[in-house]
Amino acid sequence: MGMLQKIAMENKTGRQIGVFSVCTSNQLVIRAALRHAGKRGYPLVLEATSNQCNQFGGYTGMTPKDYMDMVHHLAEEEGCPASQLILGGDHLGPLVSCHKPEREAMKDAADMIRAYAAAGFGKIHIDTSMRLGDDDPRQPLAPEVCARRAAELALVVRETCRALPDAEQPVLVVGSEVPIPGGSLVHEDSVTPTSPVEIARQIAAFREAFAQKGLPFGQVIGFVAQPGVEFGDDFVNAYAPRRAAGLMAQMRGCPDLVLEGHSTDYQTRESLSSLVRDGVAILKVGPALTFALREALMLAQQAAGRMGVNVDFTGALENAMLADDRYWKSYYSGTEREVAYKRLFSFSDRCRYYLPDPGVEQAVQTLLTQCGDLPPALLSLYFPRQYTKYRNGQLGSDLRTVILDRIGDVLDDYAAACFPALYE
Repeated sequence: MGMLQKIAMENKTGRQIGVFSVCTSNQLVIRAALRHAGKRGYPLVLEATSNQCNQFGGYTGMTPKDYMDMVHHLAEEEGCPASQLILGGDHLGPLVSCHKPEREAMKDAADMIRAYAAAGFGKIHIDTSMRLGDDDPRQPLAPEVCARRAAELALVVRETCRALPDAEQPVLVVGSEVPIPGGSLVHEDSVTPTSPVEIARQIAAFREAFAQKGLPFGQVIGFVAQPGVEFGDDFVNAYAPRRAAGLMAQMRGCPDLVLEGHSTDYQTRESLSSLVRDGVAILKVGPALTFALREALMLAQQAAGRMGVNVDFTGALENAMLADDRYWKSYYSGTEREVAYKRLFSFSDRCRYYLPDPGVEQAVQTLLTQCGDLPPALLSLYFPRQYTKYRNGQLGSDLRTVILDRIGDVLDDYAAACFPALYE
């Protein structure tokens, strides 16, 4: 039994244990996660999303194999043992080709899934929840359609791994009620959890679709549903255990599946702990981490200015976003002033798509190379939590270390929810 299966089954017994999956391609965030996990010794799931890394390169320019190589290289540099790592693919399916008719979109999806499986990823989230070019836009996509398409892609995974010597079959996560990647497009005062009847219908549809393809459903360890958490441009819906009680009770009667919670970004430590306790054994986080990175870099820019190092990271980020609006235009609305604010400070964190921009990367590198150690007074002013660790001899004061630890403040909440013994 693999590491993920073991944790999932322990969660099913009622134990407060789970895993969280860091969904990002940003190297500083990945370094922060590797450093955090390496220091504390827990299993870390790192996932690339389908729009970040695919057979076409994604918006990062990386294929799944490139992502795999990058993570292993960074893990070696950060001292995180490979035995602690599980690499995954997030929202793998026809998402990046959903404007095409089913035949073409599913071919692209199969090619992408094949690339992830061949690269050796140990966890694959198959997402077929989106309408394709020839689906009726006036009708909701039936779970049976999602399940059929997911089974087709699961078969690609199985056949790819069988054709490779010594390749292990990855664990799968499926589901048809999948939150929008990157957060909601509209303001939502609350989100209704998936009903017990609906989750039972969805799971039955996926079991049947797998059976028709001759696939063992035991490879599926997680199911994506809506436990009632979401975030968007200007809001965060906190987890409310009482509202999700029916969903959780239904899942407790399903001995071989745990829930995978998407859009758990910005939840409090208490909410994350409640999610794990109630059976959401896999927590996804991504934008909250790049949000924390952006905060840290803006603070670093201010501290650098006090030291006589003038680097306009914020200006470089704004310039990149104004030069290419495709990653934020449809997310932000309002007056010119309101949209300008949202570009940099929205919880949707669309500015994460622009961190790989050459001008932005140059600003970040200039900050990291020219600032060196932060004086204690500036560390106290701009990074008070890190200052406390510095005074206690637990942390250095060089800017890179401080920024990675600032991202680690968010990782602490997830690690405490999944591995509470580490924080006792």
